[in-house]
Amino acid sequence: MSKAIRLAGRITEWNDDKGFGFVVPNGGGDRAFVHISEFPRGTRRPVQGDLVSYLPGKDDRGRLQARQLKLAGQKVEAPRTPSKLPRAAMGLVALAAAGALGFFGALPQPLALAYGIASLVAYAMYFFDKSAAGRGARRIPEATLHLASVFGGWPGALVAQQQFRHKTIKQPFQSVFWMTVAINIGLFAWLVHSGRLEGPMG
Repeated sequence: MSKAIRLAGRITEWNDDKGFGFVVPNGGGDRAFVHISEFPRGTRRPVQGDLVSYLPGKDDRGRLQARQLKLAGQKVEAPRTPSKLPRAAMGLVALAAAGALGFFGALPQPLALAYGIASLVAYAMYFFDKSAAGRGARRIPEATLHLASVFGGWPGALVAQQQFRHKTIKQPFQSVFWMTVAINIGLFAWLVHSGRLEGPMG
């Protein structure tokens, strides 16, 4: 069985917001699709003009795709230990707490229901964005994902991040995400403290 030969090339196009671009082999040839997920974890974000080595392959539709990319001069290291933050558990506990507060009248039931609906919407958005990333299709803007979290969808976003392994490595995104969680919780706490939120039994 012959061993696949790595090719050397240069990234000629790169869309950092969407995490994909194209690479052309040195000496000429057909360009291949590049996705950020094919770089080892811990690799800096690639930019247009970077020299890389890669294994040529094809996607489900027979298009050329670069696999197992490596930036020139960078050693391929073992993947980092995945984050042990229990995102899914945190999200489910938050939803259970909202449901319990609504059930016992400590929280208006419409608001408790709104958290559940917003979380379902956020979960679906992460699912479709992850799917689009794998296909190189149009992505859901990060600002839209954050907006869903601000309006109470962050529990569902946490579940989706862990289940789909999506948006957990990109630190700028995570920094803004946790800010949206803090904003939502802070607003909720202010409404409770000010007496603007009263359950049906309040």
